[in-house]
Amino acid sequence: MIVSYKYRIKNRSAYKALQAHAYAVNQVWNWCVAYQRDIKDRYQAGAPKRKWPKNFDLVRQCNGVGAELGIHQHTVQEVCKQFAQSLEQNSSCPRFRSSFGVGRSRGWVPFQKQSRQLSGNSITYLGKKYRFWEGGRPVPENAKGGAFTEEVGGKWYVYFYVEVEKRVPSSDVKIGIDLGLKTLAALSNGHKIPSPRFFRSFEKKLGAAQRAKNKKKIATIYAKIKNSRKDFLHKITTKLAREYAFIAVGNVKSKQLAKTNMAKSMYDAGWFTFRDMLKYKSLGYIEVDESFTTQTCSCCGSVESSERPRGIAGLSKRVWECSKCGASHDRDVNAARNILARALSTQRPVGESQQRALAGATG
Repeated sequence: MIVSYKYRIKNRSAYKALQAHAYAVNQVWNWCVAYQRDIKDRYQAGAPKRKWPKNFDLVRQCNGVGAELGIHQHTVQEVCKQFAQSLEQNSSCPRFRSSFGVGRSRGWVPFQKQSRQLSGNSITYLGKKYRFWEGGRPVPENAKGGAFTEEVGGKWYVYFYVEVEKRVPSSDVKIGIDLGLKTLAALSNGHKIPSPRFFRSFEKKLGAAQRAKNKKKIATIYAKIKNSRKDFLHKITTKLAREYAFIAVGNVKSKQLAKTNMAKSMYDAGWFTFRDMLKYKSLGYIEVDESFTTQTCSCCGSVESSERPRGIAGLSKRVWECSKCGASHDRDVNAARNILARALSTQRPVGESQQRALAGATG
């Protein structure tokens, strides 16, 4: 597992040099975009079929351009590598990176271990030293590559990538998780994780800044919301990954909710980030289809109860009783138990009942 150590650059006088490097990085990236689109246009025009460019092809084409642009050649190689990965993952050509204007891309200067020198709380890149705040957390000795990145407000940070082994959970307990709005997540053991609602807590201040057209303050508030949410999600996902050996999460679809008056709360919850963090932190992570998990009784498996909550209209029904077996359910915990049972059924031989899977998980 790769984790990143983030530090803020101290000397603002170095920002100008980093911005110049970021401009050069954008030129390499944009050349890769143009090169890929040229191949696609020629193929559509009837030219012989050719595979999309790989990392090796791009690096070979960009050989020696680092010196011309004023960046390290290893940085050029990292840009080509990232472009090739984005092309493969998204199955479509990435967009151009803009260096100017309102919609410009934030600065990004990747580097390899060989292209930087690290000494205490400073990093040297192309002969220029950049000091950063350690904050009581020194850079690990096994740090590999990294990147300089620009964030909201024009502040620059340096990231170091470190490879670590995933921690073995403290128990062999299995858990199911249902994501929600009133609570961030409900666990199949009955526990619930409250949603801090960071955006809602800053909404009045943000509205005042927007009415005053104070762009700097708006950017600062958005950055605080983002960092607060990210910090909270990191802490809670790390705790879950350390405590539970098997974690099943419902693949909640947000398209329908995005069209309702709950859209703001949905984006504030950070479902995608929560699942993404759990995915790389947990040794046993799985996503399952959560269809009808709220309406299905986790005790008898019935989906025909007249009292079951249905669709968006039934979101206000938080507790319901199964008319088939009489079991009383918290809608979110019930859904989490069904998610876990559904995940376990894919791990066990076909034919075992939902009851047995759930009993084995909670026993």
